[in-house]
Amino acid sequence: MVDFELTAEQRALADTVRSFLAQQIAPDVQRCDSAGTPLPDAFAKLATLGIAGLPFPEKYGGAGSDYVTLGLVCEELEYCDTSLRTMMSVHIGLAGCGIYQWGSEEQKQRLLRPLASGEKLGAFGLTEPDAGSDVGAMRSTARRDGDSYVLNGSKIWISCATQADTFLVFAKTAPEKEKHGISAFVIERAAAGDALHTFSLHDKYGVRAGDTGGLSFNELHVPAGNRLGDEGEGFYIAMTCLENGRFTVASGATGLIRASLDASVKYAKERHTFGVEIGKHELVQEMIADMVLSYDAARLLYLRAAWLKNLGRRNTRETALAKWFATDAANRAADNAMQIHGAYGFSDEYPVARFLRNSRGSIIYEGTREIQKIMQAEYALGYRKDKPPRCELPPYKG
Repeated sequence: MVDFELTAEQRALADTVRSFLAQQIAPDVQRCDSAGTPLPDAFAKLATLGIAGLPFPEKYGGAGSDYVTLGLVCEELEYCDTSLRTMMSVHIGLAGCGIYQWGSEEQKQRLLRPLASGEKLGAFGLTEPDAGSDVGAMRSTARRDGDSYVLNGSKIWISCATQADTFLVFAKTAPEKEKHGISAFVIERAAAGDALHTFSLHDKYGVRAGDTGGLSFNELHVPAGNRLGDEGEGFYIAMTCLENGRFTVASGATGLIRASLDASVKYAKERHTFGVEIGKHELVQEMIADMVLSYDAARLLYLRAAWLKNLGRRNTRETALAKWFATDAANRAADNAMQIHGAYGFSDEYPVARFLRNSRGSIIYEGTREIQKIMQAEYALGYRKDKPPRCELPPYKG
């Protein structure tokens, strides 16, 4: 039985996060977005709320919360600004969940605990200049050298690239095997030295208040104990990480729909044309009604995925559907919000231009809209079937 009634604890945390963001971070968002600079001390501030390791057990330094709670928090983060949710998506959904799902007990204690406690910030390095959706085209390599691996290559479009302490990256240990020759490694910045170089990307279309960049490694020695899973399992590890990331993207995009709706309702009641509030005009009402529908549908879809994740059940199709619907709906809601605001929406005086810019990225990352569509069609046609997982994300035990 699916029960979407939130617990008192879940509501209380969502309220706490919402209030904290409004007071401590929101006042800086528009300024940082306009300047194209990351929000100052954003991760450190969020870590004080105890959400850096939200879904991880307390024995690994986490909060021991469930995935519904994670979704609610991601919704609040993106309601404030997409850069905040993006940070937590890569820290928790991609890097953290990757180590939690695939790491040994020793690796969880050594590598996950500092992330879950908020002591360190995690990032995820899969995309390369010539390898995005086609993961098998990556050129980064890793060769075994005694008790370590030597990594060479580069990654691009990496969130938190210049700020992260820990990177979950992928490189080919057997290039001739294409995607089946990929392995996963955890790079620790403090131990990497000059062999690791990180940089920022500037003049982005959206998510301007976030740190997006790239990294390169030249003869970088990584201890064999920092390899995640077995050699050749990197592709499967990456896909499970992306699935967890898609869940946070879906719940975050739901928050952007709500932000667009709230801004539109407020403006529609303040702005007057032809002697009445513009909210009285039916075409404005139509756009607002679409946001209401989109928000409720997106929220239900991500809550269903969270419910399945709590049970430890496969949710690849459900999470992909939630991500596809929510990100498309967020882009449409932001576009309608700008239309409702008219010329004012085209300026930084109101937040809707930022909403529209930010909404576009989520249709691309963590699996493009086109990838999500193909997945849903293949499930419906019977061409895609979920195989028994090599390593499943543990269920929530309360």
